[in-house]
Amino acid sequence: MYGSSGKADDVRVWADGCYDMVHFGHANSLRQAKKLGDCLVVGVHTDDDIANHKGPPVYTEQERYRIVRAIKWVDEVVEGAPYVTTTGTLDKHNCNFSVHGEDITTTAEGIDTYHLVKAAGRYREVARTQGISTTDLVGRMLLMTRQHHTYVGIESYPTTFGSPVTQFNQNSLPYTRVTNLLATSQRITQFSDGKEPKSGDKVVYTSGAFDLFHVGHVDFLEKASRHGDFLIVGLLLDSVVNRYKGGNYPIMNLHERVLNVLACRLKVLNEKGKIGGFVDTHIG
Repeated sequence: MYGSSGKADDVRVWADGCYDMVHFGHANSLRQAKKLGDCLVVGVHTDDDIANHKGPPVYTEQERYRIVRAIKWVDEVVEGAPYVTTTGTLDKHNCNFSVHGEDITTTAEGIDTYHLVKAAGRYREVARTQGISTTDLVGRMLLMTRQHHTYVGIESYPTTFGSPVTQFNQNSLPYTRVTNLLATSQRITQFSDGKEPKSGDKVVYTSGAFDLFHVGHVDFLEKASRHGDFLIVGLLLDSVVNRYKGGNYPIMNLHERVLNVLACRLKVLNEKGKIGGFVDTHIG
């Protein structure tokens, strides 16, 4: 089997999913999957399959294909991957085994979607990222909570513009869980390329909320990175975003938004004809 390096003994890893409203939990799962082999092949399900088994997705399949390709640990994307993973799918794409998180996914009939590859001994499991899921994000939007916000160096709760936000007891809400800590140095290291601008590089800076990271953000960052050799992205504090947008914005807190941006890979040619667009983040 051939991996990303083209060697016959490379280990090719298969991962698949819906990847709807992609967040750093998806990215962290793929990061862990990539560590198990040399090449990571990611299958993305169609809108119809997701609607049949889970309900209609928020993002279209074309948007989901695009954003999965932008995750830095992904080597290949298979569009329209079957909802139930089979050994035939692994063989077709020259993959050694399939990887998924600890959470079980099932069909509309309640059947484990990985039961066939598990029975064949071609299944591996990685740790699920706690405190983040698509369901949680939808819950935050529908229930209009803002307990997920992080206030760094802010002594009083900021004033918001727009409609008032209902205050709930976070522990009483089943679908609004959040990560409890700011991005730790370990997680940032795991997500960051660790690169710095070299002498003579043209450094480009941009900033924003980058909330609910989507294909529009990817397109914008790719265009920005074409203007130089190294792209630094500033992430606005939750309090700043809330001050201008009101309501319970941002839906994702600073921790989550930083990791989303760091997981993004930009493959663009800069004006010197070289691959540019390395991403680093700045909080403020």
